[in-house]
Amino acid sequence: MSASSESHLNFWRRTEIVALIITLLVGIFLRLPAHDFEPGAALSSIAALHPQAAFKEKGFDEGLYAEYTNKLDQFGLSSYPLIVKDYVERQERLGRSILSPLRFLYIFSGYAWHRAFGSENLHALKSVASLFSILTLCLSAIFAWRCMGRIWALGISALMAVAPTQLHMSQHALVDGFFTFWAMLVLWLFWENLHAPKNWRWLLAYIVALALLVVTKENSFFVWVALVALLIANYWLQFGTVSREIILATIIGPLLGTVMLILLAGGVPELIHTYRYSMVKNLELPYAISTGDGPWFRYLVDLMLVSPIVLILAIGTAFRLDRVMKMEWFMTIFIAASYLVMCNVKYGMNLRYANMWDLPLRFLALSEIVWLASFAKQFRRAITVTAVALLVVIEFHQYIVLAVRYPLYELITHDLLEALKILKPM
Repeated sequence: MSASSESHLNFWRRTEIVALIITLLVGIFLRLPAHDFEPGAALSSIAALHPQAAFKEKGFDEGLYAEYTNKLDQFGLSSYPLIVKDYVERQERLGRSILSPLRFLYIFSGYAWHRAFGSENLHALKSVASLFSILTLCLSAIFAWRCMGRIWALGISALMAVAPTQLHMSQHALVDGFFTFWAMLVLWLFWENLHAPKNWRWLLAYIVALALLVVTKENSFFVWVALVALLIANYWLQFGTVSREIILATIIGPLLGTVMLILLAGGVPELIHTYRYSMVKNLELPYAISTGDGPWFRYLVDLMLVSPIVLILAIGTAFRLDRVMKMEWFMTIFIAASYLVMCNVKYGMNLRYANMWDLPLRFLALSEIVWLASFAKQFRRAITVTAVALLVVIEFHQYIVLAVRYPLYELITHDLLEALKILKPM
């Protein structure tokens, strides 16, 4: 390689790294919680630049998370079984389902933030949601870089930086964006273990991440099903090496998480009662019946409303899969296997739960853009950059329409249709 060619290559490398840093900084800024821009806050002077969510009230689930955080602050960690017992007794009296205190890791993180910084409980929980949305963005860049290289890391980061549901979750005290970080961390560590079999550091990190995923939310079962599907699919698609250790780790991690839940609940019977009441009562909850039902393609409808171009591009990639497209198969199987379970949960469909598909969908969308641009060999870089930039603008505009101009809280079909002015008040 000549000196001029090497200098030119180094210039592009530096440019790409600078662009990646700027992209991550923009994404971080967009994810900062709204209370950081209130009068008197450190960032209040630049509040005009931040797209403030229109929904300012305390949502029902947000109130419950704040309540559990307050109880943990009052009674301490050793009394957590009493908090769970109170929940069970409360569920027996109520004619509806309320979220469980066994979504422990998010509640504990809010408590830790409150103790460390003195924030009011609800603000602490929103700060945690914001922080973990930021961590998901950074993790997306690392995952893409490790799998596909620096340029893909830039493209994925750009699309994730403005992903509407990612931004939405960063502004509310809800567990789903927090859960997404742990789900994507598990997925990345699973991929690393396939490519570094028997490496005890990756295995240990994978086991810990799985355990923490279980104590975050019961949706961890969907992720586990997808991991098992990937292990089976590896026989044909050869993503990496399936060692005995990774199979054992995929079992041990959730078992450790379950043991932690048993200790937090105060015993096996209490744990079973907690989840049984949550599931049974949810089938009787009028809100769940009216908003959480629908055909198997309900999630596709909602995703089309929020991120139509991303979904179309991702589906395009799914229709041209071949054996050499390892990462595309990896992401597709993760979505498809978890989708198969999630779309069969009675009265339990909500786009919030699909937050963990944001990264895989954008990976598939970027793959389609790169493939389409490859037909114009001479201008493929310019076309790819232009297409990604245009998609970023469209995605950010979608967030503005959905959550800044409209007071969006729940990601249900009715509210999405109203925000987009497809449905109008009668």
